[in-house]
Amino acid sequence: MQKISFMIQSMTGFGKAEVDFPGKKITIEVKSLNSKQLDVNTRIPAAYREKDVEIRNMLAQGVERGKVDFIITLDAIDKSVSSAINQTVVKNYYEEIKDLSENLNIALPSEWFSIILRLPEAIKTDVTELDEKEWAAVKKAIEKAMNSLNEFRKQEGLMLENVFIDKIDKIEQLLEEIDVYETERIEKIRSRVLEGLAKIDSVSYDENRFEQELIYYIERLDINEEKSRLSNHLKYFVETLRSEKSQGRKLGFIVQEIGREINTLGSKSNHALMQKIVVQMKDELEQIKEQIFNVL
Repeated sequence: MQKISFMIQSMTGFGKAEVDFPGKKITIEVKSLNSKQLDVNTRIPAAYREKDVEIRNMLAQGVERGKVDFIITLDAIDKSVSSAINQTVVKNYYEEIKDLSENLNIALPSEWFSIILRLPEAIKTDVTELDEKEWAAVKKAIEKAMNSLNEFRKQEGLMLENVFIDKIDKIEQLLEEIDVYETERIEKIRSRVLEGLAKIDSVSYDENRFEQELIYYIERLDINEEKSRLSNHLKYFVETLRSEKSQGRKLGFIVQEIGREINTLGSKSNHALMQKIVVQMKDELEQIKEQIFNVL
């Protein structure tokens, strides 16, 4: 099969962007994993909470699908900015961690402060009204982080493409190998039936009727339709890879159809070497299944 450039993307990715604003440094991180739907989890400072819906809409348009962790970290550069430990929050974290330790029988941390002070709202800063210029700069950083995430996804997608094409090629090659055994298989079936009849003492049968029944039996074992459908599904899988937009769900459906045809080939083969080829096909397909759910 000819090597071409495809358009699929992985749902796994990471993007990061930073922006400096007077008195503060803002860091945006976006991480995504595979998921059937868009599942967004945000961790943002209080200063940007009013923009949570807008941020989620941006992620929905830019990320599309996946389990997404979105984090904004705000570091004060200007030391004159008023900040202090939020004692109430720290105390609540401390009590919750202790309860969790007892309930789950997990050892308590040795460095309480280094853990708790990194948790949300442990440090309180005087929150001023969000400046529109600052928000515009943050939005650009979010877009940059999402672009970085999608570039990461494309690179991961290239690796997935190589796996898929290699496995589809091998299934096509194995399908061609089945043809070698087709004529031999029919002759062996005929011979086995005749040998079985010969072992039965004093049996008589109408040869014409026998031929008719044998033809009917062999027709039921015919695999030409399955081979044709399997070949078409393999081609359709590649055509879908070539589409302009990544279509992970559609590829998953096609893989299911490929699996059905391979299973039917196995049940109809009635030939040891053909069944061995079918097992090899299933092995190649299983490796596609392991990765297909990670395609956007």
